[in-house]
Amino acid sequence: MHELGVCPAALDEAYDGVNQGTNGGRICWAIAGTLCGGKVQGTFAEKRGTCMACDIYALIRGVEGQDFIMLKAAACKEEPF
Repeated sequence: MHELGVCPAALDEAYDGVNQGTNGGRICWAIAGTLCGGKVQGTFAEKRGTCMACDIYALIRGVEGQDFIMLKAAACKEEPF
């Protein structure tokens, strides 16, 4: 376990099944407070640029293709860009 605790993406059941993932594991960019780069990240709006450049984001987007989900509207409290 990381010294910051468990990443919120691993626990967020609202996103379970999105992009074929368990909990928020395959839509972590949409979840506030994720633990990336050894620190707590901010909201989607604050971390959007960093997440879009992330290898995990690119991998999931490539694997999902046309079925890729950027944001889950019902669970997202922020406006999509």
